[in-house]
Amino acid sequence: MNNVVVSKQRTIDKEIKLTGVGLHTGKEVTLTFKPAPENHGYAFCRIDLEGNPIIEADANYVVNTQRGTNLEKNGVSIQTSEHVLAACVGLEIDNLLIELNASEPPIMDGSSKFFIEALEKAGIVEQEAEREEYIVKDVISYLDEESGSEIIVMPSDEYQVTTMVDFGTKVLGTQNASLKSLSDFKKEIANARTFSFLHELEMLLEHGLIKGGDLNNAIVYVDKELSPNTMEKLKVAFGKESIAIKPNGILDNLTLHYPNEAARHKLLDVIGDLALVGTRIRGKVIANKPGHYVNTQFAKKLSKIIKIEKRNKVPQFDLFKEPLMDINKIMAMLPHRSPFLLIDKILEMSDKHVVGLKNVTMNEPFFVGHFPGAPVMPGVLQVEAMAQTGGILALSTVPDPENYLTYFMKIDKVKFKQQVLPGDTLIFKLELITPIRRGICHMQAFAYANGKLVTEAELMAQIVKSK
Repeated sequence: MNNVVVSKQRTIDKEIKLTGVGLHTGKEVTLTFKPAPENHGYAFCRIDLEGNPIIEADANYVVNTQRGTNLEKNGVSIQTSEHVLAACVGLEIDNLLIELNASEPPIMDGSSKFFIEALEKAGIVEQEAEREEYIVKDVISYLDEESGSEIIVMPSDEYQVTTMVDFGTKVLGTQNASLKSLSDFKKEIANARTFSFLHELEMLLEHGLIKGGDLNNAIVYVDKELSPNTMEKLKVAFGKESIAIKPNGILDNLTLHYPNEAARHKLLDVIGDLALVGTRIRGKVIANKPGHYVNTQFAKKLSKIIKIEKRNKVPQFDLFKEPLMDINKIMAMLPHRSPFLLIDKILEMSDKHVVGLKNVTMNEPFFVGHFPGAPVMPGVLQVEAMAQTGGILALSTVPDPENYLTYFMKIDKVKFKQQVLPGDTLIFKLELITPIRRGICHMQAFAYANGKLVTEAELMAQIVKSK
């Protein structure tokens, strides 16, 4: 089932602008979609504020979910991000910068249709980097006790979403909607518009919160009697002479695209909110009574799980394959000698990373004194072994490595997660955080044993010519 189909990341070919009105602010706003580099993901940029602050589309920045999913970072906010993000996911675009000259995107017709049209017009292009996908292997769920809303994701061959909506009102009843494949999003989901109930609308009208000027971008379900007072206010909000209720219980400001347009719009919201996970999902999402709160709580939970799994994901190496460097080649490069040479093999190396190995045996000199009754490899020596592995990468950048020494400059963010015992095979993987400059090497280091991450650290060292 987990056949890995390698697909490439995508962005747009050129920038494109859309102008409309913000639903809650009522102000005219311009949104510009811009191409973004690989591994950028989605981010919003507020060009109306000093310094053009950027807010990444990340579940951890969700601050409240009243009337939309609102993000905030360093005091800068983006309101109702979900319809724009749903369009990006629906077209399988991975990297985009979304510039806004206000705090919220234009509401357009309350769906994702216009964003889809703009993005397609800008042209979708493939990038070099491969797309990361989180393959769901177990059922993951989130339940909001208070509302009874629940979302689960289960294994599936592709990203699918089903929403079940029940508002306990006669006029709306129970509705379902399903998306079998993202390729159907544009045709089946993108034009499903946002909706609200008359009772919510009355409250917003009372507080002067609907400023979008015209309500022709919202389906209004009439779930209570329409008072003459509300009728007058609605006429003003809609800019209409008269207003009536249709036989299907909606105001006559628009016509439904589908009988289950509400459930389809809820599905659109789920896709937009789950974009905040930041990784593509391969699994089937079933959302019962979804709302922005439960969607974004689920997104937070999922992104945390993905982060932990990524961190603990032990790279697979063929330990029986002939190593890139054996102990003799290592000794020709590193100045260290027994008992202080702490790596046995180099398995892999590129200009950005290196992988080394150490077999930890009972014969290590440090076990004599480090808890003789319960031998444990000292954490500082694990860090030293990682540094020696990194030293190989640093020294491989000079033509005469034997004439250089490496010195530590900084050790940061060290975490020891598991004990290392005699009999363990330690694998060290180090990646450059920044390119090597003037002999300074800044690396993210991980050590693994028994299929688990045992140690991690950021290391900085300098290679210096030995006198």
